[in-house]
Amino acid sequence: MRWVNRRIQRGNGILLGAIPIVLLVLLYLVVAASRHADNPNDKILPLPGGMAEAMSALLFQPDLLSGRLVFWADTLASLQRLGIGLGISTLSALLVGLLLGTLPPVRATFGPLVTGIAVIPPIALLPILFIAFGLGETAKVALIVVGIAPFMIRDVAAHVAALPREQIVKAQTLGASSWQLILRVALPQAMPRLIQAVRLSLGPAWVFLISAEAIASDIGLGYRIFLVRRYLSMDIILPYVAWIALLAIVMDMLLTWTSRRLFPWAHGANH
Repeated sequence: MRWVNRRIQRGNGILLGAIPIVLLVLLYLVVAASRHADNPNDKILPLPGGMAEAMSALLFQPDLLSGRLVFWADTLASLQRLGIGLGISTLSALLVGLLLGTLPPVRATFGPLVTGIAVIPPIALLPILFIAFGLGETAKVALIVVGIAPFMIRDVAAHVAALPREQIVKAQTLGASSWQLILRVALPQAMPRLIQAVRLSLGPAWVFLISAEAIASDIGLGYRIFLVRRYLSMDIILPYVAWIALLAIVMDMLLTWTSRRLFPWAHGANH
């Protein structure tokens, strides 16, 4: 059987997906052990024991100044900013995307504006956002929204605009108004695409969040990473990066599960 025709069972897929991760971990351990054999004080590739020791203080010991458990406080602050940014972007993509996709006059009027905003590098807008909104939470959330909302809007709008014309004609034949077309025809079919757009935006959203926290913040995962980098504290940086990756994976899995559970028809044979 040709490889292009092979179908991988779920259990085998998990096993195959774990193989390269395990190999990378083993490679890291071998290289780190070799470096520590030559230099026990090596800080570039810390061993698991060193990372556990460094992280234990952040995980379980309250900070002397704030009284907070630093790691969990950083996680909560970052997730709050990310959640608000994703929520605003998702709602904007749903509302604006539906209008752009179903109403040609709206698309002709506002489509170029959305496209123009989408092609601007969001990081280039960061100084403007800090000047306009200050150094508080608003600027950080605004960077996430500016960074991912235009892409999500364009994606949803393009999907809605590409719906078969026959559906629109049949709905109008049955007496549907423009708003009924949006709510009864376009909205149900846009929801799976919206979830997919959120999934694709998770990576950029984390990038914008970490960038904003690194420049102007006193708490957060990105702030902590850039704070300890001056001390070459890889025993803290690597666990923080791994934690961010784990959070992103869990969020992606939850979105996938939600889409499959609520809209099984959109996944066809893959459900």
